Amino acid sequence: MPKAYRRANVEISNICNLKCSFCPEVERQKQVMEPETFDHLAAQLAPLVDEVCLHLMGEPLNHPRFAEFIAACAKHELPVNLTTNGLLLQGARREWALHPTVRQVNISVHSFEANFGLRDVGPYMERVFQFTREALARRPDLYINLRLWDLTDPSSLNETNAAIRQHIEQEFEIDLAQLKVDIRRRKNLPLQGRIYLHFDSRFIWPSPQLPIRSNTGFCHGLSNHFGVHADGTVVPCCLDKEAVINLGNTSQQTLAEILQSPRAEAMRQGFARGELREDLCQRCPFIERFAAKARKLTSQRQVFT
Repeated sequence: MPKAYRRANVEISNICNLKCSFCPEVERQKQVMEPETFDHLAAQLAPLVDEVCLHLMGEPLNHPRFAEFIAACAKHELPVNLTTNGLLLQGARREWALHPTVRQVNISVHSFEANFGLRDVGPYMERVFQFTREALARRPDLYINLRLWDLTDPSSLNETNAAIRQHIEQEFEIDLAQLKVDIRRRKNLPLQGRIYLHFDSRFIWPSPQLPIRSNTGFCHGLSNHFGVHADGTVVPCCLDKEAVINLGNTSQQTLAEILQSPRAEAMRQGFARGELREDLCQRCPFIERFAAKARKLTSQRQVFT
């Protein structure tokens, strides 16, 4: 039977080992989720979602008990989508990232430039490639995205990201020099097997401090995904990093009750009509990516009213 949601972003830790300009630091209390809490949550997620993304904010591999989260997902037959900056992909952590229950690993290689500038990127990329080589040998079914989100931002087109591209070219024997990417049509370039180079542009995170842009728009939040913070707070979108739209907490209610709450249902119905009913959504720059969908919904509503 089809699941109600494509994915849930579960933040097992909001603590990161890096500080990236494109990923603002969490203002909430720094904390990690207990594996026992996650195990209870995973049992509720399994019948609801196609996969769990062990990331919302923070670096999941930084969790001291990371292995127990992968084990819990395997126990509940919950496929894992893992997002990491790749610095900790070694030793036992690398082994757990190669576990059969892990369906996809996203490595944000653009995080190196944001933290280490023009330092030699070679050792870092070699660690990434050690993982991709192991995956090709042992997990050819594992999807891996090497994320290089350096499009449209002039400050990101520097020597470091150029060096990252060069290392990728050498490792996979591919020429990126003539590559022209239109992210509206295609974001992934196949490198080898199920390993891809994933391009995108950077974005501004939604915040109550931003000006209101519109009360019309569309978002996939609560229709194909939702998020759970490290303290159990449920949010409608993986970009609500401070739980501005707090739908409830899994320590007090079941996940099903929270997702069926009047506030969640109002948001879902609003998106379906091309309406943004929450203040944070009205200030969200990322929603502009779904402008065409919003215009279509608005036109349909006008026809039937």
